[in-house]
Amino acid sequence: MSKDKRVVKDWLNNADILTGALPYMQKYNGSIIVIKYGGNAMADIALVESFCNDIVFLKQSGLKPVIVHGGGPQIGSMLERLGIKTKFESGIRITDESTLEVVEMVLAGRINKNIASKINSAGGKAVGISGKDGSMIIAEKLTNRKSDNESNIEKIIDLGYVGFPKKINNGIIETLINNDFIPIIAPLGIGVDGKTYNINADTAAGAIASSLKSKRLLILTDVEGVLDSEKNLVEEINEEKIKEMIDSGEVSGGMIPKLNTCLDSTSNGVEAAVIVDGRVKHAVLLELFTDHGAGTLVR
Repeated sequence: MSKDKRVVKDWLNNADILTGALPYMQKYNGSIIVIKYGGNAMADIALVESFCNDIVFLKQSGLKPVIVHGGGPQIGSMLERLGIKTKFESGIRITDESTLEVVEMVLAGRINKNIASKINSAGGKAVGISGKDGSMIIAEKLTNRKSDNESNIEKIIDLGYVGFPKKINNGIIETLINNDFIPIIAPLGIGVDGKTYNINADTAAGAIASSLKSKRLLILTDVEGVLDSEKNLVEEINEEKIKEMIDSGEVSGGMIPKLNTCLDSTSNGVEAAVIVDGRVKHAVLLELFTDHGAGTLVR
């Protein structure tokens, strides 16, 4: 096949892909899509560029994307550079005052503005904010309880300035959406006492998606999705199957809170939630605009 014929064939393939996506564009037109962005995808420059281009594509296709981002690895790296030691309890970073300063600097500063800037460079209109702005996320202190196996006495673990979203004030998000902006939200909350709280990005995204009654919640992560005992991708899952897989040990670790977030959101106004492999280029577009999707759908 000559070079010219190959080029024409590629063009035709691309045209087929675009026309195949049309029904999905129509389906999601005007819909709010909340996307939790984080993990290793944020550390890969090429994937960051691709993600930001995809978000602009969603916007141009008539969708209303809202991005909630994490930044655990970047926070850990900055703490190490500054010589600040931190501890984890049940996968949660214990956040004292000095750690909180770094968390806020990295999340609401470097990461947040970098994502907004790259989306703007790709032709979008993004605004970087944190959950503290406009008291968007009203937070309460998170308390962790741990049982001592020997004494069987329950202990309360002080996690410091770690919180969970008690209430979402949608005003600032809706104002941005209605004025054609793409909100980029750092998962920080403000307490009724005026204190700042570090919030898990998955949890914040789920709460925001529920509050906005979004059509989809996409949680980008570092794995393919939910895997069964034979490491095969589970393409769709419901509450009963999730409980069964947790009880059997098929699902464990960090996947459990992600699934719980998906269940909470779909029980509170979100049509469906999807755990998506953020390491795959164009994963968001594949999930929303193709038949097969790109992760595990939770209804």
